[in-house]
Amino acid sequence: MNEQQQTQDYLFLSEPNRFLEVVSTKASQSMSLAWLCQKARGQNLHPCVSIMQTGKPDWWEDSLDFLKQDEILSEIVEKYPDGNLESRGRLFETTIRSIVGQQISVIAADAIWARLVDKIGDITPENVLALSMEEVAKCGLSGQKTDYIFGLANNSEDLLGQDWDNMTDTEIIKHLTKFRGIGPWTAEMMLMFSFMRPDVFSIGDIGLIKAVKLLVPTAQTKEDVLKISHRWSPYRTAASWYLWRMLDPIPVGY
Repeated sequence: MNEQQQTQDYLFLSEPNRFLEVVSTKASQSMSLAWLCQKARGQNLHPCVSIMQTGKPDWWEDSLDFLKQDEILSEIVEKYPDGNLESRGRLFETTIRSIVGQQISVIAADAIWARLVDKIGDITPENVLALSMEEVAKCGLSGQKTDYIFGLANNSEDLLGQDWDNMTDTEIIKHLTKFRGIGPWTAEMMLMFSFMRPDVFSIGDIGLIKAVKLLVPTAQTKEDVLKISHRWSPYRTAASWYLWRMLDPIPVGY
């Protein structure tokens, strides 16, 4: 065992806060989540401590340079110079927040989310399961969404404990959509706001369809919208962020 390994193991056992600081730094350098999960299992910690990159993605500035050259989106990008896509680094929280936002307005979703956080505190599997389904539903959630949330909390190890760095976008979507409550749209929001994958466009998002049709009136169908989105590849995630911003000046986040 080398000195670095000994230090990591010591921090696990004696200084958990310092350990989180160390692995957060490693995670920001694209360290595999699988390593973190393996270490957590070895030290009897929750295996789904999803410490991921936080803040602005490292490709964001390149995406702006790219989109500023696009005749459709350039004005939108210039109009909103402040803000950027941002990850909170908490995969389970992003998953639950995406489910809360399914099929309702941003305003309604934000209100429900605020009540949920006030009730639960940190959105972790353990904190969710510490409450009853009735208590969580009273935050404004439907019975179905409440059932989804508890199902994901009960299956959080299988849901979260993957080697994400070595998975393609398609592989991640395939894994996530195995779980009740996570459809393609929710999985795509997770790709954008947790994994910060740069080239995601959710054709199931009503807001994105609306925004593209406003910018390109000749786009009549989802197929038309999807075809137009390819002009923004390999930075369709950033394009989506600005399309949402066009509809609502408040930056979207999950």
